Amino acid sequence: MDSIIFDLDGTLWDSVDSIKVSWNNVIQANNQIREDLTREDLEGVMGLQMDDIAKKLFPALEDEVRSKILNECFEVENTYIEKHGGIPYKNVENVLKELSKKYKLFIVSNCQEGYIEAFYKYHGLEQYFNDFENPGRTGLSKGENIQLIIKRNQLSNPVYVGDTDGDLKAARFAGIPFVYAKYGFGEVSEYDEVIEEFEDLLKLY
Repeated sequence: MDSIIFDLDGTLWDSVDSIKVSWNNVIQANNQIREDLTREDLEGVMGLQMDDIAKKLFPALEDEVRSKILNECFEVENTYIEKHGGIPYKNVENVLKELSKKYKLFIVSNCQEGYIEAFYKYHGLEQYFNDFENPGRTGLSKGENIQLIIKRNQLSNPVYVGDTDGDLKAARFAGIPFVYAKYGFGEVSEYDEVIEEFEDLLKLY
């Protein structure tokens, strides 16, 4: 193994409360949506592609209106997270520091452009990662973005760490082993390795 590619939400951190505040600021300014989003609403869409998130959260809206509101939410979210951050899982920085001594580290997340950068900026973790990718920048699926990272960085034997069924499918699509972060937001039917907490990666690798 020469590298580890990480999902972000539910794997490296929990940013749900920050997302909830920022998205509800947008929703409250829009009279077409009557109710604020809850933490449960957002947990239910973690790991989905952006269009699927919009359809699930705002099913009554027309596609054009839904897309416009989602883009506003993403823009406000990036600014909010850059200033307030999220909640990294226990000992994330220490574990990343140790892993980065032996492996190249990467992030591939189903997020908008600027989100990973906001995560880096607030928590100061960019130094441990070699590269990152997301559909907001490429328009590709998570599996395709994993393949892009592998090709761009000439990786020979990476693994993918994530917490949802979508992460599992993306790893299978890319043809690499999947490590299930059981503490995250999703439930996964199969995996190659499992971690109960982020620190368990040091036991594996």
